[in-house]
Amino acid sequence: MIESLLEICYLIASVTFVLGLKLMGNPRSARQGNLIAAAGMGVAIFGTIFLHEKEVPMLIYGLIGLALLIGTIAGWVTARKVAMTKMPELVSLFNGMGGACAALISLIEYPNLKNETGSLIAVLAGLIIGTVSFSGSIIAFMKLNGSLNKAIRLPQYNILNTIMMAVVLGLGVVMTIVPELNNSVNLYILLGLAVLYGVMFVIPIGGADMPVVISLLNSFTGLAAACGGFLYDNKAMLTGGILVGSAGTLLTIIMCKAMNRPLSNVIFGAFGGGNSTGAGDSAAGGTVKDIQISDLAVLMNYSRKVVIVPGYGLAVAQAQHVIHEIELLLQSRGVEVKYAIHPVAGRMPGHMNVLLAESSVDYDKLVEMEEINPEFSSTDVVLIVGANDVVNPAAKTDPSSPIYGMPILEVEQASHVIVNKRSMNAGYAGIDNPLFYNSKTSMLFGDAKSALTSLANELKNLG
Repeated sequence: MIESLLEICYLIASVTFVLGLKLMGNPRSARQGNLIAAAGMGVAIFGTIFLHEKEVPMLIYGLIGLALLIGTIAGWVTARKVAMTKMPELVSLFNGMGGACAALISLIEYPNLKNETGSLIAVLAGLIIGTVSFSGSIIAFMKLNGSLNKAIRLPQYNILNTIMMAVVLGLGVVMTIVPELNNSVNLYILLGLAVLYGVMFVIPIGGADMPVVISLLNSFTGLAAACGGFLYDNKAMLTGGILVGSAGTLLTIIMCKAMNRPLSNVIFGAFGGGNSTGAGDSAAGGTVKDIQISDLAVLMNYSRKVVIVPGYGLAVAQAQHVIHEIELLLQSRGVEVKYAIHPVAGRMPGHMNVLLAESSVDYDKLVEMEEINPEFSSTDVVLIVGANDVVNPAAKTDPSSPIYGMPILEVEQASHVIVNKRSMNAGYAGIDNPLFYNSKTSMLFGDAKSALTSLANELKNLG
């Protein structure tokens, strides 16, 4: 009877995971989907703790309760207090914790194996994938928060990484098929090699590729969790792991397609190694021109159509609420306003969507790249706030550029292009942007929040 109730709990959890993931595919229902999936996870946790036939000492229940309490408080406080600029590294950190949990499960369950090949494969696979996800996610976290702000490339790192990957996988295979080598010493050697490979796997990758890396590591964590589900014959854990793994893999493919680059090129390429340039004359050629806040306010006030391109600089300045205020002011004067969203804008997939949703921007105004590009030719003003690489025309015109071939927002087709940046420093990819020297482009230098606040005040004065 108890076992049947537990299976029902796992079935409910699995259904809510699928339903929640489906609802998360739309911004309007994403919050509801997240709550439904969380509720399903709660049911699965409750069933796992209380619905079993083995007698468990009260001390164990107390320790489990204490762990749940600490984890709940830590997660709740962190999620409530984290700034949107810190969300990508928080996602990386949480993702790394998931990989660490999968690896710990493998370490704990390894001594309990009884020559079961299937279980051994699940343990070793969970250990390798979970550990690589953990150490790789920690490096991604450090890159995103600025602790490692440069890609570190060892000599012949492609060959070194490939050799390291072959050694890790080879040792795992050997431990599976050669009983004499299946021991705890080799298990911890495998653990150490997997940690090292996770670091070597992520550390050479440039900043512009971090959205892809985050998606890929997320899929690794899902696969590691699925191995744990197989090991415990836990349907909810297996379903959740498969969903996370498959969703992360699909998202990785979508990110690579958005950048027009194969995954192998992201992992083994040199994206992010360019040099930044100074103001004025540059590698791109030409000079830049400034625009005053008062002139920009008049230009936008009497426009028919304005498209806003948000980037990481908008998140850093916490200017999403001000940009929404400007949108409402323009809209009240009959100006059509939309937001152009590039798939890899920001530091993680969907970063800009979440950022703008926080300021109550209408979801219908968030337009993806493929849909908005044909509209730029009929746009009066494009306001770029903190974006760089996703509007760089070198992706179309310069075969020598690291981003050549990456689909971009074709903002140069608009009548006027306004770029808000703190300085002329290069973007996350580390390369110059010829758009800044285009005759249609004017630069609005300064912190996004203060500049946009001044712009909003000027628009109010015009009203």
